[in-house]
Amino acid sequence: MKRTSGHISLDIIIPVYNEGECIEETLASLNKHVQKLLNRIQVNIIYDFDRDNTIPVVKKVKNRYSFKVNLIKNRKGGFANALKTGFKTARSDYVMVSMADMSDDYEKLPQMISKAGRGYDIVCGSRYMKGGKMIGGPVFKKFLSRLSGVSLYYLTGLPTHDATNSYKIYRKAIFQKMKLQSEGGSEIGLEILAKAYITGYRITEVPTRWWDRTKGESKFKLMKWIPKYLRWYIFLIMMVWFKGLPKKGKQA
Repeated sequence: MKRTSGHISLDIIIPVYNEGECIEETLASLNKHVQKLLNRIQVNIIYDFDRDNTIPVVKKVKNRYSFKVNLIKNRKGGFANALKTGFKTARSDYVMVSMADMSDDYEKLPQMISKAGRGYDIVCGSRYMKGGKMIGGPVFKKFLSRLSGVSLYYLTGLPTHDATNSYKIYRKAIFQKMKLQSEGGSEIGLEILAKAYITGYRITEVPTRWWDRTKGESKFKLMKWIPKYLRWYIFLIMMVWFKGLPKKGKQA
């Protein structure tokens, strides 16, 4: 997919694991909120195994939308590898990560795309800046997520209040030189953000809402993934405080 003059092109990566109950509603919501951008967007559904119940639903509805919908197999399995597969196979200038469970705020997607078009390398959907909101979900998870994001904002100058939210747009070119080490789950988003920040890429945020899922089953295992998030949380603090990096970031 090539860049349209004055605008960006975008591959939307949606990793799935038996999201047959949610995926049709997710694609319909995307279609509703990006009507003016459809000629520059394609959606890549990344799945792990051939019997995933998401696949027949996608095949049934994929031609209802103006954007192209692709099914791509993640041969190594797991969320982190699904994103790596999505980044590798994307053909647009930018890639966006979104969930299949209707948790992300597509109403703000045009604003996020606009920010990317202004030259930012990463645009973060932020639940914890002014105007953002997290609706539902486990209280402890919300507390830890807010604490980590806001503390990194103040301790390191990372220019987003919500470092752990997977809902982000990335310039694809940043992955050409970035070695991604995460093998577990959604901590890969924090790894990318930390490495991009210390490298000097331009990062900004847009206030977004987040809703806890109402269909299907969450795959997020908090206690299992806390150590994986801590690895990159500590990495960023150590790099900023002990490597002499500036404790400030660029914001819109």
